[in-house]
Amino acid sequence: MVLTEVKPNCRCKIKNISKGQMATKRLYELGLNTGAEIKVEKNDFGPIILRVYGNKLALGRGLAEHIEVEVLNN
Repeated sequence: MVLTEVKPNCRCKIKNISKGQMATKRLYELGLNTGAEIKVEKNDFGPIILRVYGNKLALGRGLAEHIEVEVLNN
């Protein structure tokens, strides 16, 4: 499942990022790397709002489509 498909208030774990090296590096700097646990707070229109390591982030849908996740709870 990709990040754009996750419902709000779900916790998930990043399994894979299939984007270019520069984008992957930037995501890593934000704490979004393989194995990181995140919580999706908002996923309707516009950017996806998520929480990672206590920080709130807004992530564009185009980039979020390249992040494969495993849902930990519904």
